[in-house]
Order: sequence, then structure tokens, then C-alpha cells
Amino acid sequence: MAATETKTTSRLTRGLFRFGCLLALAACIGGVLNLSAARLERDARPAGFTRGLLQGALMPLAMPNLLVGNDVAIYASQNTGRNYKLGYSLGVNLCGLTFFGLFFWRVSRWRRRNAPVPRAANPVQ
Repeated sequence: MAATETKTTSRLTRGLFRFGCLLALAACIGGVLNLSAARLERDARPAGFTRGLLQGALMPLAMPNLLVGNDVAIYASQNTGRNYKLGYSLGVNLCGLTFFGLFFWRVSRWRRRNAPVPRAANPVQ
């Protein structure tokens, strides 16, 4: 019983540590995104495809800052139009594909590793 409790506690501690690291990383990236957005807003040139791609990829990571009340710019108001929007959409989708692809790959790997071994119904003797 004690070994099971220790294993569960260890797994919970590891999961909470990973979640905390992910939140800290996301907050740092969101802060950098906010600083870079403020600097780029001073630029007279409108945002193009590349900046849209970058802001789209980093947009989901701005959520922790938004949740704690920081105003993080996640979209450039001065943009080139279609090119910026294409870059932004592509960035959001690539970020989602990467995150959810890795997540579902890990879940399927975990299921295969923890799947019960099938036994033969009628073993040949």
C-alpha cells in the first residue's frame, strides 16, 4: 500500500512540476511577446507575413499573462492585410499542430505501454 501511495505521490509531484514549468515558460514567452509588440508598434511599417507568423505561433502562449490581468498584444492593428492574416493563421495552426500532435503522440504511446497483454483464448498444447 505504501509503495502505491509513494508512486502516486511521485507521479503527481512530477506532473505539477511539469505544469509549473510550462506556465513559467509561457509567461516568459508572453512577456517577451508583449515587449517586442510594444517595440514593433512604434515601427511605422505595417506588419507583414513574417510578423503575422510569429505572432500567430506565440499567441496561445500569451494566455497565462492574459489570465493574470496583463494586457498582451496578440494581433498587430497596423498590418498589410491578407499577407499578415495568412501568416497569423498559419502560425496559430502550426502551433496547435505541434502542441496537440505531441500531446496525442504521448497519449497513444502511454496507452500502448500500459495496455494489458492479450492472452490466447485456446492455447495449443
